[in-house]
Amino acid sequence: MSSGNKLHNVVFVLGPPGSGKGTQCSRIQANLGFTHLSAGDLLRAERQRHGSEFGELIESHIRGGTIVPVEITCKLLENAMLASGDSAKGFLIDGFPRNQDNLDGWKRQMSDKVNVHFVLYLSAPIEVCVQRCLNRGQGRTDDNEESIQKRIVTYNEQTYPIIKHYEKQNMVREINGEKSADEVYAEVERIFQNAGFRHQA
Repeated sequence: MSSGNKLHNVVFVLGPPGSGKGTQCSRIQANLGFTHLSAGDLLRAERQRHGSEFGELIESHIRGGTIVPVEITCKLLENAMLASGDSAKGFLIDGFPRNQDNLDGWKRQMSDKVNVHFVLYLSAPIEVCVQRCLNRGQGRTDDNEESIQKRIVTYNEQTYPIIKHYEKQNMVREINGEKSADEVYAEVERIFQNAGFRHQA
């Protein structure tokens, strides 16, 4: 099989909690043929998968509020990419890399397996993000004000420097996440088209 040396196309999707990443990823997946991979969802699914070699380790980190070792996250992302075969044009990796350790681990494990095209950065003022998280009522246990504020502090201290790192390489495509979902998506589609990814007929 020749797919062993084919680089996976990757776009990182970053932004504060509540900036609309999930909404936009769903649309990109539906219209542009990219598969949406959420590092958090993959970890949660693996934690519950019967017979998982990583399940207990992930569980103990989530319970303790610590970050799962980046090697596990990268492995789950890679497994998900391989599992989709050649059907996906590329992958949207949502909420990762969220800190320097993630970035270093990704470079170690994945740099020769992927082609990162750009970072889609949805920016939005913190107060807007807090209100959105409180209003979305998706039953997420971490959508209360105290927890959201903590997640935003973590984002500012750990994830924002990653965006700055990619900015220096001219790889960040920033969109104002305050706009309506339709307006944001129109800009998203233009960015993907400029990178050579066309709307699926």
